[in-house]
Amino acid sequence: MLTIQDSHLSRNCQGYARRDFLRVGACAAGGLSLAGMMQTQALADSDVLTGRSVVMLFLSGGPPHIEFYDPKMTAPSEMHSITGEIQTALPGITFGSTFPRLAKMADRFAVVRSYGSGNSGHTYGGVVSGNSPSGASASSMYARVRGNNHPQSGLPTNVVLLPEAVQDGLKLGNNFETGALPTLTQPGALGSTYAAFNPSGGGDLKRDMELTLDRARFGDRRQLLHGLDRLRRRADPGNALAGVDTYQQQAFDIIARGVAEAFDLSKEAPETVRRYDTSHLFKLEELTRWNDMRRASNLLGRQMLLSRRLVEAGCGFVTVSDCGWDYHANGNSPRNMAGIYPMGGQVDHAVAAFLEDIEERGLSDKILLVVTGEMGRSPRINNNGGRDHYGELTPLLIAGGGLKMGQVVGQSDRYASRAVGDAYRPQHLLGTIMHSLFNIGQLRLELQVPPEIIRAAEQSNPIGPLLA
Repeated sequence: MLTIQDSHLSRNCQGYARRDFLRVGACAAGGLSLAGMMQTQALADSDVLTGRSVVMLFLSGGPPHIEFYDPKMTAPSEMHSITGEIQTALPGITFGSTFPRLAKMADRFAVVRSYGSGNSGHTYGGVVSGNSPSGASASSMYARVRGNNHPQSGLPTNVVLLPEAVQDGLKLGNNFETGALPTLTQPGALGSTYAAFNPSGGGDLKRDMELTLDRARFGDRRQLLHGLDRLRRRADPGNALAGVDTYQQQAFDIIARGVAEAFDLSKEAPETVRRYDTSHLFKLEELTRWNDMRRASNLLGRQMLLSRRLVEAGCGFVTVSDCGWDYHANGNSPRNMAGIYPMGGQVDHAVAAFLEDIEERGLSDKILLVVTGEMGRSPRINNNGGRDHYGELTPLLIAGGGLKMGQVVGQSDRYASRAVGDAYRPQHLLGTIMHSLFNIGQLRLELQVPPEIIRAAEQSNPIGPLLA
């Protein structure tokens, strides 16, 4: 039996981490099903897909919209940006001063100042699903239409990247707010088959994914599992273990096709790794004495580099998580939001490197970058010098994906507390993502696309000014 497993991460058939994901032949007798693969391949070969990919950088904990892209220095001192402001490449437009590189590149992306998640808690589901009735994240919707694996490379098409994916042995405490991780890429009504692949869990990822059996013996075992799969289906008429099939198919594809190289940053040019690197920007010890900051890392640059490698190799939707953005300044995070300087600087460096890199590679139109979080922060600074949960306005940066760049969409009121004019919500963000990934008219005509995805496409209007 071929087993690649970390016993410390083992959960159950619905909760695979990286090494559990690569365990072939568990939770069922065989379970390698090819049912549905021809359908998803047919969709992939049709003109439903635009050929674009999405990288969503999710700033977990609630990034402050004022210190990001709407500093409001004309507001009273207890409201305007703690970090001051910096002029951007767009006349009359300023950002918070921890974003100097992005300020110089403001003509290459768009920010939406009138976007709000409508969410004021550490739950991500409605944000990533666009509040669609299915509860499925945009990444799971994509995987359902595209198929779980790229047909040539075998790479999973829906991946979530934690800091642990780029550095082994991390101990970041509770990486996500309670219960939030499963909702960041939740499959909802689409089922666990379309949950994101999480390449985390410690150990050497490349080694774990390499084929160590003779290929002939590996093929024999695969044929054996095909036979066992037929037996299992007779015993499982309700198809309760369908989600397991996908994980095992992905495991075979990853091992047999050498997909591990896409996850291996040592294959990247050293100068490119240095270009992205954010580990030198600050020492974790400066932040991790604060409880909420123990979720933070200084590895975002490597996460963004890995996301670029994955989309180049065929992954259509990568969700990157950067944690530690809970800024109450209540003893769990530093007073006066001091964490915004290192963490905002890290976002500035990593996102700027990503945008420069994909432009040089001619990929700006092919990759849609979304930078947001589950909420923003209260306009009025609290008594500790921090900002509390706030859902009316949320930072949102969008780049590439065939959309219209070099603009600021919408505006907030004088206190950055409400949208003035057109207000945008997660359903508009979902519509924008779907517009970039799919030819919506053709999507409606495909009988193989579940009705819940069609309804999401029909009910989610894109952010109009971004349409080229």
